[in-house]
Amino acid sequence: MNLPEHLPKAELHLHIEGTLEPELAFALAARNGVDLPYADTEELRRAYRFDDLRSFLDLYYALMTVLRTADDFAELADAYLARAAAQGVRHAEIFFDPQAHTDRGIPLGTVVEGLARALERSEERHGVTTQLIMCFLRDRSAEAARETLDAAKPYLRHIAGVGLDSAEVGHPPAEFREVYEAAAALGLRKVAHAGEEGPPSYVREALDVLGVERIDHGLRAMEDPELVRRLVRDRVPLTLCPLSNVRLRAVDLLEDHPLKAMMDAGLLVTVNSDDPAYFGGYVGDTFHAVREALALTEDDLRRLARNSFEAAFLDHDEELRARYLAEVDAYTFD
Repeated sequence: MNLPEHLPKAELHLHIEGTLEPELAFALAARNGVDLPYADTEELRRAYRFDDLRSFLDLYYALMTVLRTADDFAELADAYLARAAAQGVRHAEIFFDPQAHTDRGIPLGTVVEGLARALERSEERHGVTTQLIMCFLRDRSAEAARETLDAAKPYLRHIAGVGLDSAEVGHPPAEFREVYEAAAALGLRKVAHAGEEGPPSYVREALDVLGVERIDHGLRAMEDPELVRRLVRDRVPLTLCPLSNVRLRAVDLLEDHPLKAMMDAGLLVTVNSDDPAYFGGYVGDTFHAVREALALTEDDLRRLARNSFEAAFLDHDEELRARYLAEVDAYTFD
């Protein structure tokens, strides 16, 4: 059956560490001799309730302690890719947070090589093409970000771009100007989280100071009509994460989410899952949820799917992009 949530799509805002399901967390904890402060998976799932971004990040980083070996990272990524493929994902651009691992003594090479092992066999195993985007933690220093970029140089054959994530408020994009300039000099693509909890000015900074090509989230751009006009004019993609916005209290109810208003304004928005193990669903689940909550039409869903491929970093293979867009156009809803 061709369900709307199985529409072919790209996922462009996905943190691989945020796909750590409780069952895998406990399996890896047992494998690596890590004691989790939860009796079982159900107790851990009950902990997945958050007041804001900071409360989520506290649990998010704590659970990463189970990820120790390249095999662990490969298993984590392969599990995500299998779920994503089952929900219509044809291309995924995957974030990872190297500092969250190197700060606890896990070598960067262990992380990248484990993830790359899963990504390199993804098209054959799951029918999903992939790219890997390395994020800097904005609540660490710009100097630490530069050290991370330097440490990543031996692994750049596996890394397509850089991003900026973690706690946004009080950590404006401009702090990371120099490391983004260095990343651009290495030929890396540039994205950044902005306008989730931070103000519209953070979106402007990400564009004007960091020179990013996509804005991750960008929810609060709607507060600035001039900024909206610019984003529409320049066709700047916004990678929205509606279920995440509700779980982290950026939006009270999914029915209140500005996704449809942003589409009506002409913005190039995409729908993504962010940290699906924590926020209640993968990208197909998110498509289903916003379709129901916002009364999206089949044309709306098809437009969101087309947007995802148009916003993807597929410039190196326009034939592949065209093939994916043709799949969207040919898809029939039952």
